[in-house]
Amino acid sequence: MAEYKLEVSTGDMEYAGTWDHIYVTLFGTEGQSERTELDNYGTDFTTGTTGTYTIDTGDSLGKLLLVKVEKDPYLSLPEDQWYCSKIVVTTPEEDVILFPCYKWVSSGELVELRGGRAMKVSEEEHPLLIEHRKKELALKKSLYQWHIDHEGIPHFTGLSDSSELPAEIRFSKSKESEIEHTALITDTELKYKGLVGSTEQWKSIDDMKDIFWYKKTTMSGRYVTEHWKEDDFYGSQFLNSVNPNVIKRCSELPPNFPVTEDMVKPFLEEDSSLEEEMEDGNIFICDKKEMDGIPARHYNGERLHVTPGLCLFYLNPEKKLMPIAIQLHQQPSEQNPIFLPSDPETDWLLAKMFFKNADLMDHQAVHHLMKTHYLAEAYTIATLRNFPVIHPIYKLLIPHFRYTLPINTDGRKTLFGPEGALSISSLGYEGLTEIQRRSLSELTYSSLCLPENITARGLESIPNFYYRDDGLKLWNIINSFVTEIVEYYYPSDCEVEEDSELQEWISEIFTHGVLGNKASGFPECFHTVEEVIKFITMVIFTVTAQHSAVNDGQFDYTSWMPNGSLLMRKPPPTTKGESSMDTILETLPNVGETASFAALAWILTEKYTDVVPLGTYPEERFDEAPPKQMIKEFQEELSNLSEEITTRNSQLKVPYTYLNPAEIENSITI
Repeated sequence: MAEYKLEVSTGDMEYAGTWDHIYVTLFGTEGQSERTELDNYGTDFTTGTTGTYTIDTGDSLGKLLLVKVEKDPYLSLPEDQWYCSKIVVTTPEEDVILFPCYKWVSSGELVELRGGRAMKVSEEEHPLLIEHRKKELALKKSLYQWHIDHEGIPHFTGLSDSSELPAEIRFSKSKESEIEHTALITDTELKYKGLVGSTEQWKSIDDMKDIFWYKKTTMSGRYVTEHWKEDDFYGSQFLNSVNPNVIKRCSELPPNFPVTEDMVKPFLEEDSSLEEEMEDGNIFICDKKEMDGIPARHYNGERLHVTPGLCLFYLNPEKKLMPIAIQLHQQPSEQNPIFLPSDPETDWLLAKMFFKNADLMDHQAVHHLMKTHYLAEAYTIATLRNFPVIHPIYKLLIPHFRYTLPINTDGRKTLFGPEGALSISSLGYEGLTEIQRRSLSELTYSSLCLPENITARGLESIPNFYYRDDGLKLWNIINSFVTEIVEYYYPSDCEVEEDSELQEWISEIFTHGVLGNKASGFPECFHTVEEVIKFITMVIFTVTAQHSAVNDGQFDYTSWMPNGSLLMRKPPPTTKGESSMDTILETLPNVGETASFAALAWILTEKYTDVVPLGTYPEERFDEAPPKQMIKEFQEELSNLSEEITTRNSQLKVPYTYLNPAEIENSITI
């Protein structure tokens, strides 16, 4: 008599358990077991438990290939889904084999689990497993299909609501309830204060400080409100706030930005010149030319104004990055003056605020939504469609796509849809879509790879650039981890070229993510192990560190509207000396609009209880010892970096926390 010991784990999330009957059939190279009900004395399959069961067979089944799981209703009770985490089988030969599941099982559903070593398609030998692999991918390609919403935008699932996704892909019940609770308390407080929908204009800047009673951070509640007018704080935000990927070193002024020596000499080091400072690498520029010509939306019957301008920065001897010239439109003219720090205070403030308005719309539409959320969805769909769960790249990547599809599916309605929260920005839905379209057409693979990005922008040595410092360390840690995993499963380049599933995966990303744009430099196929390592490093960095960098500081820096608003209600100044603080109040969003933007920043940066930090893998998917050890070493490296960043931040007036591994989520979940 051969005896198989099964350890069956039920998930610990809400409603994971079941009263239903669970049956298992084992399949091996030498035969299969009888369909056996797993039934111990007492209650089985309760939430967060592991039950041990025994299946007896006449003879050994040989090498164990599959575990088939079935669920039948208990009496006539309504549907009672069961979340099976994993099944660990100990064979008569004392082999201990992990069969990951991590999915919801419905009554009448047949679930076949693969176990053991991760397998590439070229390594499959047994006809049963070859057929199982084909069926799995056929089913997944029917579940996850590409959809085109707008020409020129990355393709996505096309589902109208996250409830249409398979249950294991959707938010957990606790996550759903916490999101709803956050939205409820935010809305309740704003309604109680009479802020929701109010068309009144703010009477003073200080009145904006008390939008929320309880939701305040050290940055939003104190530092930003006190320092938002200061030029050094303004400059620092282009390095360490929510959009650190737009500034670059300037060695020659664009011909359409006629800044003269006399204009900026008062703001440079004594006895220096603009030419000398450019040669020394101390001049930087941010250019919003990609927004030029995009019409703004209508507001109260008139078209709003968008300023696709240019801002020049100077790294002064105190190592502070200072804005020294702002031109609000691309083409110079008498109605488009170059604003300077020596101009009347409110003129200079308005120039900075209009330029920041353009930067924040670029941030939301391009650097936040398109370059993290939308591309992450393309990576996710391609992974689900082209890799079976036994594939090593699936095992490596799927934890980094947790909740990506539901947050994007729902976000397209509530955040970025025609009636979404961002539709009240100056550009509106159509304008933001157009800037995404333009930016994707010019997107390069190298710009998503942080080391190349930093070098291309000439920012290797600019001081106090914590996004760069922390980001490059994270990139290297992720790259080392990915290198070990990939080289373990792909010992040679020919292994890469022979993996048809891997090749189909990158082909779909190229086709549906960057829309087949060869000029982007995105790989269409893989020839070497090195290419695979680099691309997967980029994917993991994008959906973890990069998303954290562009998302998590939004409440800190943008809930205080004078520091940066997505909406400017009045035209930008065309002459100097005619503005006042009343002009600024008339230009900023009204009370109701301010409340909406602040609430959005709250919801986008809220932390929830089921957060999974970077490098944490609660789902056990690898069965081999080497990858498990690699994960432990990855976690140790991340922990060391976290301690290093925490120590550094304790000495900073404005800490940079967004790339602390302890604060980064393992996937895009919000």
